[in-house]
Amino acid sequence: IKNRIIEETLKLKFESARAGNKPENVDITFADFDGVLFHISNIDGDKNKLRLSASLKFFKDLQEHGAEELLKREYAGYLGSPEQGYNISLEFDLEKIVSLPADAVDAVIAKAALLKRNCFASVFEKYFDFQEKGVLGQQRAVIHYREDETMYVEAQHDRVTVIFSTIFRSADDVVIGKVFLQEFKEGRRASTTAPQVLFNHRDPPMELQGTDARTGDNIGYITFVLQPRHINKQARDNTINLIHTVRDYLHYHIKCSKAYIHSRMRAKTSEFVKVLNRARPEPKDRVKKTITGKTFVQAD
Repeated sequence: IKNRIIEETLKLKFESARAGNKPENVDITFADFDGVLFHISNIDGDKNKLRLSASLKFFKDLQEHGAEELLKREYAGYLGSPEQGYNISLEFDLEKIVSLPADAVDAVIAKAALLKRNCFASVFEKYFDFQEKGVLGQQRAVIHYREDETMYVEAQHDRVTVIFSTIFRSADDVVIGKVFLQEFKEGRRASTTAPQVLFNHRDPPMELQGTDARTGDNIGYITFVLQPRHINKQARDNTINLIHTVRDYLHYHIKCSKAYIHSRMRAKTSEFVKVLNRARPEPKDRVKKTITGKTFVQAD
């Protein structure tokens, strides 16, 4: 759930500053899942000041559900004016960082690496609170987290329903995805405390009937039914950590499965070719040449 590039870059810069080394210029642009773009750079050329910026195409959707308030809570003292072209910017002064104890520096790095996760967390926390406090009838949250894919969150009196729509790029992905999601369903047999998981192919689930939810042969809907035990104060952080990466988790494993199947197919094909080569009969008449260059045919 953490972005390792953020974690490793800040750790390197902070440790270097604490060791008394001369700060160096930094300018790194990198991407994360769901089209999220990050930029780590110096502020106005000052090597003692670092800025971490993030661009999320769906940030406006999250703003409607308290993203800015959550970021102010989590990054108090580090939240700055957004860099041009980005939605969020965190600013770090190396001269102040070196004065912090080591465990406090590690906490700053860990929290910065969770920037994308904490943006997502706002909508989940809001609807978890609705369910916990019994605030019903609230409009369903709709987050367009990818260009063609959407997340829906709704609070009910006894549960919170989270639905992800996803696009399968090929027919093979649909087949493998169905098998994989079936394992999610089977997981409830091993643990009765696991959330219920439902999968709909082509058509949206009943909760989304009558909305603009897409339909089609390459569309899938994954529904998580979260009970109060999954969203209470003690468990909600772990629930948010796991659920906001579900789409990436699914498609990562589909790709891994296809790569594994292809590698097995190539290995099996290689075996078949070797068997065919061994089974190929040699010609009955073989043309040979003598030392003097004369040619004759030897019959087997």
